[in-house]
Amino acid sequence: MQIYYFLYLCLGQTIIQVMEIDNQSVDYRPLILVAEDDDSNFKLIKVIIGKKCEILWAKNGEEMVNLFKENRGKTAAILMDIKMPIMNGLEATKIIREEEKELPIIMQTAYAFTADRENAMAAGASEVLVKPITLSALRTCLSKFLPRLQW
Repeated sequence: MQIYYFLYLCLGQTIIQVMEIDNQSVDYRPLILVAEDDDSNFKLIKVIIGKKCEILWAKNGEEMVNLFKENRGKTAAILMDIKMPIMNGLEATKIIREEEKELPIIMQTAYAFTADRENAMAAGASEVLVKPITLSALRTCLSKFLPRLQW
């Protein structure tokens, strides 16, 4: 909690106004775990949300599961690519969902087919975005799950 004091001089009277500002809304920087095997796609996500969110990067599904376990209780949301080496995003999501039912998992896919969306939702995705990810789509989606996040 921060307290600000404002001093006003009005016709010889001094008025002091005290304002309290809740740091939680001003300094809210949620932790977002990002699973993305492509460097350029990760850099794009970082540019879109990096000024307002803490970001940790996993390059495959196996790394994401480990990152999730290391940051359990601190993670606000996960951005999960579907197609990745070692372990894909669908498998990683299923594993995470066994331990955490409520955490928003936003899956990203390069394919706009209905079956891909259905498979992602069946695996436990909260939402599915189609690549290329746009600033508007990603920020709107995150805001839906994290309403305290101010862009």
